[in-house]
Amino acid sequence: MNSIVTKLPPSNHPHADIIHRLELGGSMLPDTPENLMQIIGIYKAYAVPMDFYWRNLLYIAERVFLNPLPFFKYFLPQEYLDLPNHYAGEGADLRVWRGAATAHGELLEFMNKGKTFKMPRLLHHLWHDRINMEFAEACMQAMLWHGRDMGLGKFDAYLDSEEYRANADRAIKAYFAGNPLMLNLYRLFPEMFIEQVRVMSYYSNLGLFWEVMAPVFFEMSDIYDEGGFKGVPDAMNFLVNGIFAVASRPIYHNVYIKGQQYEIVPKSQGFNWLNEAALPYVEAVFYRTAPFRGTKSYNAQAKQVPDQQKDFHYGILYADVFPVGTAGIPPTLLMDDMYHFLPDYLVKYYQKHCRGEDDILVQLGITFQRSMYNVTSAVIQALRTATSYPLDDPDPEHLLANRKFYEAQMDRFLRPEARLRDIQDPNYR
Repeated sequence: MNSIVTKLPPSNHPHADIIHRLELGGSMLPDTPENLMQIIGIYKAYAVPMDFYWRNLLYIAERVFLNPLPFFKYFLPQEYLDLPNHYAGEGADLRVWRGAATAHGELLEFMNKGKTFKMPRLLHHLWHDRINMEFAEACMQAMLWHGRDMGLGKFDAYLDSEEYRANADRAIKAYFAGNPLMLNLYRLFPEMFIEQVRVMSYYSNLGLFWEVMAPVFFEMSDIYDEGGFKGVPDAMNFLVNGIFAVASRPIYHNVYIKGQQYEIVPKSQGFNWLNEAALPYVEAVFYRTAPFRGTKSYNAQAKQVPDQQKDFHYGILYADVFPVGTAGIPPTLLMDDMYHFLPDYLVKYYQKHCRGEDDILVQLGITFQRSMYNVTSAVIQALRTATSYPLDDPDPEHLLANRKFYEAQMDRFLRPEARLRDIQDPNYR
């Protein structure tokens, strides 16, 4: 594969060194034992709260639905804690993780005791000693807001179809049956209710996306513990293979009202995980999101944010994690969630390199940023596989097409806010 660099002249792109690494099957993240340890450790720490996120997102989409006062939407019932993951356990559609299909043991332990002590769930909630579902909702809102501008998949367009409106109408009327106040409000403001159903469909979309990613990250952690990954490219390629293995997983939205199922986004539409969830998630959450509240003015005259959504650049790939919280999606919420589930080797690493306990959340943010550059590398390599040519293709014209593909991807990291150069430095902590 090293012959690639001799069949083509060197790239003139500012990120030429990284492009050449990608052409050799590598990741944007340098291949070092320290980087491998960091990203696998953070995948494990991310997977545990993610196991709550996907279950709670589906609970809200399927059961809470249009409850006008959803005070207890984060109080996950046992039914959803026991809900089998389709990609774990012996009965899995495709067994990605060798562990149990029900909620992870560390998650259940944390839900029971939190970081304080065992007490009623309401007190844990009010004390904010819980998993931060606000982070998951912020990701969902980014997908919803950017959906119509990304030109990816057909899911968002379907939400404007007459068929979708008819499905939503049936569910709305069934949900508020016997409630004349809400039914009359629906007659007066139908678009308000339909739009809220669209929000619920994105809850389901993201929940089904993360249902896949949680067992993927759990399995990667187990493989690393067993000594199965030799370097960062191995971890990236595991993700690439996983992307293709689950690409056709259906994306849908069902609502359950008084024991009856209502299809809002039917499986028969054929929406799949890769095109309707994974790629939109990466675009909306990793790249775009929106400025963290209070850091930028949305006043058009101030011109502090781009006037085109496609130019938004506030995701984790651009985040300045030192002034904690300045990425578009509040990263400190996720950092706080992951902090509770760090593997011992990552805890020891932070103890060695951090400036005390108060610095750990910042270090978590930087490690998470590294890990998401590796995930993005997997997405880029998967897209190249699907749309361009093999890395060892003997035809120089085909290798040139790959080169142009990589250069176009790296153009997105020419912005000064991009952290691509930072993650090349092992001292970026």
